[in-house]
Amino acid sequence: MQSISVAMVARNEGKNLGRTLASVAWANEINVVDSGSTDNTVEIAESYGAKVYHESWKGYGPQVNSALDKCTCDWILNLDADEVLTPELASEIQGLLGGEPRFAAYWIPRLNLIFGRWMRHGGLYPDHKLRLFRRGHARLREDTEPHATPKTTEKTGRLKHHMLHYQYPTFTYYIEHMQRYSTATIPLFLRKGRTSSSVFAFVVNTVLNPALTFIWNYICRGGFLDGREGLIFHLNHSIYVNWKFVKAWKAYQEAGTTVLPNFKPPEPVDGGGNV
Repeated sequence: MQSISVAMVARNEGKNLGRTLASVAWANEINVVDSGSTDNTVEIAESYGAKVYHESWKGYGPQVNSALDKCTCDWILNLDADEVLTPELASEIQGLLGGEPRFAAYWIPRLNLIFGRWMRHGGLYPDHKLRLFRRGHARLREDTEPHATPKTTEKTGRLKHHMLHYQYPTFTYYIEHMQRYSTATIPLFLRKGRTSSSVFAFVVNTVLNPALTFIWNYICRGGFLDGREGLIFHLNHSIYVNWKFVKAWKAYQEAGTTVLPNFKPPEPVDGGGNV
């Protein structure tokens, strides 16, 4: 079997980390880049034999790439602290690496737990993420937003079994994350010129875009089939889209024509798994 490293970033993930690491305890190497945990995150990681590296938060892309760079095995499995491999997925990966994989990178479907419900509609499943790849064949952009997945120029395959993502267990937890994530997108939006500076662009980005996002995900993609939780999520996700554009517009207005090159993305939410 070809060797495999697990790469993770974490901060105050004590409530999630043990569950995640137990699902990948069979891996040859586990690397955790911690950005200042004050709970038992480090102790839990070390109890599973993980190598823990202490680094200040540099932004999502640079932080994950730092974890990838520390991997020494043939393959890398990039996980967030709130993602868990099912036994079926673990067996599928082990079987894949026991032979000669056809592709250099693989997308893994993800099943998301939101407000106590496993979401299967509205574009939330299968939520494919590029998580498994040969070392050196995938990487995140340095200026990426929190929801990003590694990128590759190689041909990719797809695994059959999904991983579990304990994404937003409570509504309060969700709102806190959306506040941070929408703030973290400000420098990316400004660098791309998505400032909503004209009246037309402002209306399109802050009103039309969120409305169409809701219609597309809740109605066209069947989000209504996920019950009240689906309605709550998709309504508030459209509000989150509005927040991103409003915050970028406001930052642009306050900075004039400056692109805020020194804007520092916020640190990850405690116990948030980061995406």
